[in-house]
Amino acid sequence: MSGNPFVDCRPMQAPPVTQPCNPSPCGPFSQCREVNGQAVCSCVPGYIGSPPACRPECMVNSDCNLNQACSNQKCRDPCPGTCGVGARCQVINHNPICSCPNGFTG
Repeated sequence: MSGNPFVDCRPMQAPPVTQPCNPSPCGPFSQCREVNGQAVCSCVPGYIGSPPACRPECMVNSDCNLNQACSNQKCRDPCPGTCGVGARCQVINHNPICSCPNGFTG
């Protein structure tokens, strides 16, 4: 109760319900979860960085190491499934290069 007990007692108002994740303070490509009444932000799966600056792993090949290529916003080895049976694959400047081993032609 609140108020002056000699004049008027009133029920105390409940504190407002807080929802620290609504609206989300985290920014794009991020998720918010409440921990002990506080908003805790993290990047959604497949994104890197720290909120509010979450971003895809890559947008273009130059975002990746020279021995990888950007595929679906991920840096990946471009060789699997690229060359024929028995061929060698070497990545040069983000590009898969197929060649036959010594003694073979094709």
